[in-house]
Amino acid sequence: MAHELETLANGQTAFASANVSAWHRLGQITEGCMTAEEAMKQAWLGGWNVRKIALSGMEVTENGITRIDSPDKWMTVRTNPQTGATEYLGVVGDDYTCVQNEEVAEVLNLLVDESGAHFETAGSMRGGKSVFVTMKLPEAMKVAGVDDIDLYLAATTSHDGTASLRVDATPVRIVCANTQRMAYKRSKGSYTFRHTSNVKTKISEAREAIGLVWKHFTAFEAEAEAEKMINETLTMGEFEKIVAQVWPLADDASDVTKNSAKQRMSTLRYLIRDADTQKAIKGTRWAGYQAITEYLDHFAPAKSDEVRATRALTSAGTDIKGRAFELLTV
Repeated sequence: MAHELETLANGQTAFASANVSAWHRLGQITEGCMTAEEAMKQAWLGGWNVRKIALSGMEVTENGITRIDSPDKWMTVRTNPQTGATEYLGVVGDDYTCVQNEEVAEVLNLLVDESGAHFETAGSMRGGKSVFVTMKLPEAMKVAGVDDIDLYLAATTSHDGTASLRVDATPVRIVCANTQRMAYKRSKGSYTFRHTSNVKTKISEAREAIGLVWKHFTAFEAEAEAEKMINETLTMGEFEKIVAQVWPLADDASDVTKNSAKQRMSTLRYLIRDADTQKAIKGTRWAGYQAITEYLDHFAPAKSDEVRATRALTSAGTDIKGRAFELLTV
């Protein structure tokens, strides 16, 4: 798959992480917690000046070139943070309002003030078309009083008109350092600020969004899908059947494919049965889910660290995690 993190002209990756490289040495690693402004600076997200400019097209015929203006569509562009060049981002409607990365930081700063969280990661993807910032909350949640789940707030937005500014509440398992982007289907821990003419007014309502997020964190703990899974046993035979459904093997599969499936199953058996990361939850359906996510993020074959990093950071593997979650919660 294509690498979605933006690589700048100076060779640096537009990505920053606090303390440790959550995605295998990509981007800039800071010593200690980041403020919103530091996250913007370290990830090259500051000073973009995202703006709309007039959009027109050129029709070339045998009679010459005709310029055709678009009265209801605009082009979004930015100033490249490293070269200073003006760059294309997308095409948007007349009522679309640009939201600067600094304004995203303004929302997140309000979240920090409320929760005591610190900024963990920030980055640019798809050539600046979308950006993200994640914050780690100060206290983990325990599933069934046993398994620690770190809680993150992830803020994402696009500058090409494909997505609104959104804040999501995300549970992440601390011992694996997973950044599981797969949203639990029943989780509603998010708040959206739309790119409309009153977007800046909505941004000022961030504290109300925080209250909504905290309610949803409580709902996640109350609904306790994970707690149900941690209280239900899972035999090795049941786990192997689920793995076979997650990674179905065709009857006419090649020897190479069959061998890869055997190696994957061997690794998964180790993760669910012997790995220290599953020690506190061994023998449960929750351990089965965590073994599969840990395999995808840390053990599945990858051509390079960058490929593995991108797979952990982006949507690759999300469908597999979602399928595994569904099968294990039946």
